[in-house]
Amino acid sequence: MITHIAVLGAGTMGFSIAKLFAEHHYSVALYEPFSLQAARERISQEALSIHLVSELEEAVSNADLVIECAPETMEIKQPLYRQLTTLLKQEAIVASNTSTFSLQQLADGLPYADRIVIAHFFNPAHLIPLVELVGLANTRPGILEVLAELLRQMGKAPVVLSKDIPGFIANRLQAALLREANFLLENGIAGAEEIDSVVSNGLGLRWALRGPFQIADLGGLDIWSKVTGHLFPALNNGTEPPASMINHIARGELGVKSGGGYYTYSQQEHANGQMMKELQQLLAYMKHKEENDNGI
Repeated sequence: MITHIAVLGAGTMGFSIAKLFAEHHYSVALYEPFSLQAARERISQEALSIHLVSELEEAVSNADLVIECAPETMEIKQPLYRQLTTLLKQEAIVASNTSTFSLQQLADGLPYADRIVIAHFFNPAHLIPLVELVGLANTRPGILEVLAELLRQMGKAPVVLSKDIPGFIANRLQAALLREANFLLENGIAGAEEIDSVVSNGLGLRWALRGPFQIADLGGLDIWSKVTGHLFPALNNGTEPPASMINHIARGELGVKSGGGYYTYSQQEHANGQMMKELQQLLAYMKHKEENDNGI
């Protein structure tokens, strides 16, 4: 039974995941060895029942589930996993929130490799329903099912992948769309605002309710076979990061966190707050529609 949660890292994703479990009344220890004061202030501001610690052993010694949210470099993750070897409870599950590394890379050589899985949450983790779960052939039976049920009880929509693959499902789909969006931008087809509008006012609205296979079924597979046959040869198939993105990075334009990227942002908190508000409104609408569709 999972009652005690340890979240390793109080960055954007780590704090949001800790917030999710705390709001559902789990015992949560949040491990942050560096930015303790900033994490303490956020916990206080949101009045969350989260135990903030700077010592790894204190965070994980009693944990049934450890969720790793360390920065996306193996130079940080691997030593952290090695430290956990002597600190974990015998039955504790370790889940990485990585969006970059395969589970095989993370689990390689660890004595608890049969108890480490991937639980890929999406920002903001306390709002977005999707969580991708990944195991390996030697993953202990039942672990993924236990995690999936835990997540469903918190209103999440877990998806269990049948195979471990870089980027999993969502990031592969996002990357494919972003590659083509940058191709259209760089070739002068339209500006960033126009391309974003096509997604947010068209594709995104449909995708919020139906996935690509359902959309294809609704449109007719005979029609979509012709569309894809015509378009696939013309789509961008580059294997390098988009040039427009690299140019922004070279100028120090990293997006909201730096005040500018494809767009200019007057204030980081304002931009993040607006996104949260819009997400909450969208999720409320989707829930209302689902209840009406089901006759509730």
